[in-house]
Amino acid sequence: MPTLSSGPNIGAALKAVRESRGLSVEALAEITRIRRAYLAAIEEMRLEQLPSRPFTIGYVRAYANALGLDGEAAVDRFKLDEPTPDTALREPVGVSNEKDPRLTLVLVVGTLMIGAIVLWNVAQRAMSDQQPPPAAAAPQTAAVSPAAAAPTGPVSLGAPLPAPVESTTPAPYETPGLADATAAGGSSDAVIAAKQAAKANPDAQPVVPAESLPATFAASGTVYGAEPGLSVVTLQARKSTSLIVRGADGAVYFARQLAAGEAYRAPALKGLTVEVSDPAAVQVFVGGQSKGLMPAPTAALEKLAL
Repeated sequence: MPTLSSGPNIGAALKAVRESRGLSVEALAEITRIRRAYLAAIEEMRLEQLPSRPFTIGYVRAYANALGLDGEAAVDRFKLDEPTPDTALREPVGVSNEKDPRLTLVLVVGTLMIGAIVLWNVAQRAMSDQQPPPAAAAPQTAAVSPAAAAPTGPVSLGAPLPAPVESTTPAPYETPGLADATAAGGSSDAVIAAKQAAKANPDAQPVVPAESLPATFAASGTVYGAEPGLSVVTLQARKSTSLIVRGADGAVYFARQLAAGEAYRAPALKGLTVEVSDPAAVQVFVGGQSKGLMPAPTAALEKLAL
């Protein structure tokens, strides 16, 4: 039976043991999880087709252990057959150390451009130094005739100019608080009461005349929500606004940014609450008839239906 000492080298010895046991290279590759090409290179001692020396030693040890031989003894013979070279480690198989020619081209073009710019600046500086300095303008003395220097005879003056407009017509003075007093009927007490009411209720919405609102509901955009027969309250946006409908448990039934003309038919459910970003932008219809605008940013549908 062949052993690790058989053959001229460790590769031939391992091959002889493998063939004596009826194993193929493919079967041994499945056992060792080593590429079949690497196992064949070890048997032929074609080390240039293998990775670096540490990997090759590991492959030899795994090869011997898979055949039931002493892996360390196989490594010792491999080191005797192939002593450690003094050269640097080889690059991994399949990796090339070729430089990209495009990088060299870019470097050459960049160097030429920089050189051209430097030469152009040097030439411009040399040309400017060779040019003669501009001639200084000779001082000119204005000749004053004796007749112009000393006028003779009487001097006539023109008519006085009018005063500027802004100096003759000042801006009218506005008495502070006059506009508020006029809007409140001319009473200072009414002005004070209006200011106090606005301060106590800052969220109050401007009153919209009822005659400016449509009396009945007319769809002028998409209508969301329940069917007409299953809804009593309809909310229609007069301008873009957000509308959120929540249930008694806080769950959101409907949430959307309504455009002008779009509407929402609220289902006939108990405990629903409506939230809008602008109450003055939402008109309430009950049974198709107008009930005015939303009274507040948040309201219960049951109260709107009353």
